[in-house]
Amino acid sequence: MPTSAPAQPPDRGVRRGVTTSPRRRHGGATTPALLSGRTAVVVLAAILIADFMELLDATIVSVAAPAIAEDLGAGEAALQWMMAGYTLSAGAGLITGGRIGDQFGRRRVFLLGLAAFMLASAGCGLAPNSGVLIGMRVAQGLAAGLMIPQVFGIIRASFEPGARAKALGAYGAVLGLASVAGPLLGGVLVEADLFGLGWRAIFWVNVPIAIIALIVGARFMPESRVPGDAWLDLTGAVLAAAAVVLLLLPLMQGRDWGWPWWGFLILALSLPVTALFLIRQRRLAARGGQPILDPALLRVRAFAGGLSASLLFFGALGSFFLLLSLYLQLGTGRTALETGLVILPYAVGSIITSGIGVQFAHRALLVSGALVLAASQVALLLIVRGGAEPSYWALAAPLFVGGLGLGLTAPFLINVVLAGVPGKDAGAAGGVLTTVGQVGNAFGVAVLGVVFFARLESSFTDGGDALIAYGDALTAILPWQVACYVAAAALMLLLPRRANASHE
Repeated sequence: MPTSAPAQPPDRGVRRGVTTSPRRRHGGATTPALLSGRTAVVVLAAILIADFMELLDATIVSVAAPAIAEDLGAGEAALQWMMAGYTLSAGAGLITGGRIGDQFGRRRVFLLGLAAFMLASAGCGLAPNSGVLIGMRVAQGLAAGLMIPQVFGIIRASFEPGARAKALGAYGAVLGLASVAGPLLGGVLVEADLFGLGWRAIFWVNVPIAIIALIVGARFMPESRVPGDAWLDLTGAVLAAAAVVLLLLPLMQGRDWGWPWWGFLILALSLPVTALFLIRQRRLAARGGQPILDPALLRVRAFAGGLSASLLFFGALGSFFLLLSLYLQLGTGRTALETGLVILPYAVGSIITSGIGVQFAHRALLVSGALVLAASQVALLLIVRGGAEPSYWALAAPLFVGGLGLGLTAPFLINVVLAGVPGKDAGAAGGVLTTVGQVGNAFGVAVLGVVFFARLESSFTDGGDALIAYGDALTAILPWQVACYVAAAALMLLLPRRANASHE
């Protein structure tokens, strides 16, 4: 239940690195003193470690997927659900989680989500079969949906303006790094076979990290809530989640089902459910309520363009590491560690340019980054299409270029979009943009996964060996990824020229 902060005398002076002007009370909620100095660094480290851990889990399964499939007897659809189930449940919970944090306290909800994420990670590590693993991955995503929205809220409410800008920049850098560090770390952990855990180590490693972040957060993190009452639109959240599930479920399970008529019916039902969601949001906004997505935002050019660009950009990116990993391990015969090392240049390229992107945060960099990614995929297509096993350096060169493009785009895409959104709507718009990115990730895994596995089956039927079959499958999805990046670059031209330093 929501509670007001207990009555207490004003807290003045400087205490443990916190700049403590008197605490402000608004409508029963308490606004904390602003953090600075060493305490600000410690709190920022705790939330970024937790955030990095969550972002890592969105991609770390990609390299471990073949080992998981072999150990648990998981099929193609199960592999897709291990990836998409996580991102989909996280995306469905982000806005709802943000509202819960606003109402019950961001620190409290952040720590609750972090603890739940730790327990779900342990559940993944203990999973006896693919069904339980998928369920635990969904639980991980739901916990992330509680935890991650609080990161922005805590930074905005608890950090001084100068520290806030640096904290948001650090968050952007972590976002870019985590998106490509997962495959490398996954390969290292699987190959190392720590304590005989094999692939399960990729989940158990979260437990000690989460414990440290929990201890630091409980000790140093201040509490904050929005003034007044934050009302949660549960019906809208359920409708939004249902629409996405109705869309993705038949796409991911269709091949296993044999593409029955009722699968297409489920797919078609996503349209009226989406319409019901938008109607409800419009009515809530007209009554002065708090919709999950204010339809008026869709009339803002920057926001509409940003939503579409995010959907396409992260849709192409989300499926890439899983399908590339399958090609490298099952097609070319590389180990999990060797696969991670092949992907390492991608991480290096991203690190090099992410600092530039965060520092300048300009629309031209976004467009350039998306086009560079498209060019890297074209180069990779030409290399794989030959049918021979490509060398390390032949693969490393286009992947490095792709990483350069990612670092110019992913860390600050949302901030540039928000520069074109009214300040009062920035929080809600940011939540929606993040959710759409997650949904795009899951959608890319579903749709491009269907193309990949259909082409793979066709190649094996035609008598191709593993290298040729997996190469054909990879080259079948690369043109679609190129098209997504080019279309995203075109939509980015609708965005503001620069990101604002912050949105109050």
